[in-house]
Amino acid sequence: MDSLIAASARVLAAGDALGALKRVALRDDPPALALRGIAMAQLGEHARARELLRSAARGFGVHEQLARARCIVAEAEVALAMRDLGGSPHLLAAASATLEARGDRANALQARLIAARRLLLLGRLEEAAAALAHLDARGQPPSLEAVAALTTAELALRSLRIDAAREALARADDAAHRARVPALIAEVGETRSLLDRPAARRLRAGGEQPLRLGEVAALLNSGALVVDACRRGLGFDAQWRPLARRPVLFALARALAEAWPGDVDREALIACAFRTRDPDETHRARLRVEIGRLRALVTALARIEATGRGFALRPRDERTVVVLAPPIDGEQASLAALLSDGAAWSTSALALALGASQRTVQRALAELEAEGRVRSIGRARAQRWLSPPLAGFTTILLLPAALALD
Repeated sequence: MDSLIAASARVLAAGDALGALKRVALRDDPPALALRGIAMAQLGEHARARELLRSAARGFGVHEQLARARCIVAEAEVALAMRDLGGSPHLLAAASATLEARGDRANALQARLIAARRLLLLGRLEEAAAALAHLDARGQPPSLEAVAALTTAELALRSLRIDAAREALARADDAAHRARVPALIAEVGETRSLLDRPAARRLRAGGEQPLRLGEVAALLNSGALVVDACRRGLGFDAQWRPLARRPVLFALARALAEAWPGDVDREALIACAFRTRDPDETHRARLRVEIGRLRALVTALARIEATGRGFALRPRDERTVVVLAPPIDGEQASLAALLSDGAAWSTSALALALGASQRTVQRALAELEAEGRVRSIGRARAQRWLSPPLAGFTTILLLPAALALD
């Protein structure tokens, strides 16, 4: 390694991206391209950073596997920042194995953390937990310790394990201050603030009560029958019935829960489930069918009794019924929650994270754009979607698979 490359690497490690670029900006050998790519990524120029890192990886070739693997890991991190989630994870896994075999434990850990963070963005919480279970950041640079602890904290928050999240955040805060990286310190502080913001609303006859994440977790473990409109399911304790893919059944369950201990008349149920205010006999017949399906699904949790004017929800064991509503209303709440992280998302990445078709996501984005809640940049394949942060509350319960309802 020549002196300019070494000097550039040192200042880059210290967080001085411009200082690093000054030393290697006019060079196009693979080590310089790699450093330029990392510097551009730190400056937020992700597209250019990706090009430079790919060029560096090609320049190193198959005979310099260690350097090439490091470029692959750096490019994967840039892809994560760009919310490009569609790539195959196998290349990153192979790079991680190469780094581990060559004794570069720090970059191997970085590769595995990138893979775990990608799984979190996609809502694959069980896979992310399995990936994090095998990571050991002890003895690594403090910045890596902080990222590992932050990733663990996010997983715990999205799984509503509040005590585990607090412990991980304490470790992340300590490591971030030891690393003396302002961006990391700020990120830890922002994540910690999620614990103090409203995350959901408890609907009551007299109004609503905002709940923080810890209060939501306590409510879900209280033994009450919770109809959860954040993740579209209902249940108590460990018994949950997911209804996210059965919107009619969930609409009926929510309407019955909001009226508990009273009943709901048939016309009101038809209006909320089928979105019509002019019901006929076909709607009434369909209502009977859907109520029968809902009965079969929740039979272990509650009874649905017919009354003189409609139907009523009767939970087992005389449990109370609680309706948990998201902090923001609307059909596109989960989409808005994903976009609120401030990153620029492609339609394909949003579809992948939400488990929906791109066409469905495009229609939803068009609705949000018409309401002024999102905006797009670029065109065609380069088009990305942005949304301003949603201040005053956290949308973590609206993210994909935030609650395990299966």
